Order: sequence, then C-alpha cells, then structure tokens
Amino acid sequence: MRNQIIGYAQASGNAAAAGRNENVNERTAQCIYKHFLETGETSNKPRLGPSEKLSDYGRRQVIRKVIKHRRMPLTEITNQLATRVSPSTIRHVIAAQGFHQRVARKVPYLSPAHKRKRLNWARIHQSFRPSDWRCTMFSDECYVYLGDDRSRIYVTRRPDEELLEECLVPTFKQSTVHVMVWGCIAEDWKGPLVVLEYPGGKGGGMNSTCYREQVLEPVLLPFYYLLNQERGNMTFQQDGAPSHGSKVTKRWFAQHGIPLFPHPPSSPDLNPIKPIWHLLKSTVRHLPHPPTTVDGLRVAVLRAWEGISVVVINHQIGKMDRHVKAVLAARGGHTGF
Repeated sequence: MRNQIIGYAQASGNAAAAGRNENVNERTAQCIYKHFLETGETSNKPRLGPSEKLSDYGRRQVIRKVIKHRRMPLTEITNQLATRVSPSTIRHVIAAQGFHQRVARKVPYLSPAHKRKRLNWARIHQSFRPSDWRCTMFSDECYVYLGDDRSRIYVTRRPDEELLEECLVPTFKQSTVHVMVWGCIAEDWKGPLVVLEYPGGKGGGMNSTCYREQVLEPVLLPFYYLLNQERGNMTFQQDGAPSHGSKVTKRWFAQHGIPLFPHPPSSPDLNPIKPIWHLLKSTVRHLPHPPTTVDGLRVAVLRAWEGISVVVINHQIGKMDRHVKAVLAARGGHTGF
C-alpha cells in the first residue's frame, strides 16, 4: 500500500489525494511520502526495542545459580541478583538455555553401596535371553491407600537432566497403609492376588510367619509347582523385605526346592510387577464411586487385578533386557523405568 501511495503522489504531486485514493488518512499519507523523499525508502527504520536488563555476565550468573540450586524458586533468585529483574525475565533467560521448571521425579534413595549392587546385578544378567526371563517368577507386596499424596516439588532442569541426582526427590518406605496385597507374575501368567491380613501397628506388620502362612504355603507353592512342571528351571524373585530374607523363610525355600532369583536393594525399577501396581492403583483411583472403607477397598483391588490382562504383563517382562542395559548405562544409578 505504501508503494501505491508513493506512486500516486509522484504522479499527481498530491500526497493527501493519494491517501484519499487508497482510503488512508491524509496526514498518514503525507508522512509516508515525506519519509520516502528524505530516505528513499518505504519501510521504517528498525527500532532498538527495550534495553537488555541483564548483561551477558548477569545471564551467566543466573544459569550458574539454577544449576547449583535446582529447587530455588525464581523469585528468590531475583532477590540475589545485583540487577533488579522480575521472575519472568529469569524464566526467559533460563528458557533460552533449555531450562524449565518441572515436577521433580520421586525415586527410591540409592546409596553408593546400593549402586554397586545394582551394577553387579546388571553385569551378571546382561547375557540373559528371553527364555531366561520366561523362567523367572516376579513377586512383590503393594500398599494401596484410601488417599494418595499428590504433593509436587519443582526443580529447574533441562529435558535431558530428569535423572540428575539434584533433580530427584528420594522416597522412603511408609508404614501407614490401609490395604496390603501380594501378587506374582510370569510370562503368559498372572498369579493370584492375596489381600494380606495382619494386625498392623508396632510389631504387628508382615513377619515371616504371616508371609509363610498367607502367601508361601497356600498360594505360591501350588502356583510355582504348576509353572515349574510346564517350563522347568523356574526361579522366584522377591525383594529384600525382612520377612523375605529371614532365616526361617530362606529355610522354607530350600526345603521346597525353590531357587531364588537375586534382586538388588532399593530397585523397584528392576521388577516388572511395579508398573502393574501403578495400573492397579490408577484403576482404583479412577473408579466412578471410589471406596470409602477398608472392606470396599479390598473388593475394588481384587476386581482391578482381575481386569489386568496377560498382554500387559508380557509387555513389562519383555522389557527386562532394556532395564538391564539402563542400569549398566547409569553405572548402577537411577533409570527411566
């Protein structure tokens, strides 16, 4: 349009008439023509825009602070800078370097000893074939709460720093539960789910006697013998809970000829039944009418277990070789599973 105004003004010698011809304010058309006569250009000069509030040094200082203090709120970072800037400015500075505030991922605490044991476990099992995982039975207990803790902790990180130590929130075992269940899986098989009965409270948790009387003898033994008869050389995996590692429990396994599959401590990512628990809890949590009593929760959990297909179980067990490789790559540290 500017070129048309200028062309008409040059031909007629009247910038105001050019504006009326193009349906533009007369004064605006005169300014456009005057600017063309003075500069020979139709476009405006580029504007400088607002001045940068932070120097290059200031921006580097911000990046150093967010890397050193991953959990520090952006408002607190602004208070520690010599130049007064807003949290929005800080957010733009760190975003330019790929940093964004994200919810910190919760993971089990791993000590250096835990990492060494995980790494040794992965080195031993890196040569496992699908047929070897097929002959492994995985088990675990799970606490199902009537309410979940939905709290979040934000950290500042890049997309590839999800598993960085300072970007993680360790989780520890809790004792206040409403329902405790035990389950086991194997490739092409979904074992029975047991809602455990125990007094609870101090000294009333799951001990070796409860484990043997409620799980091992009535449930595991017939299920193991059935699978072992079909496949042979079956091994049984359990974690390092006190009731699992007691002398009485170990003696029971030895007496019944059930070999144990090793499991490193604080390693739920190395048990394919863990994602099954997440699915079960999600199913219970999203019920149209969630249970409000322990008895109702018990019924809901059993129904949720019945709805889990063997296809889902096979998918999780089929990824075990990837779990092993991930532990090796992390040198025994946290994985993305």
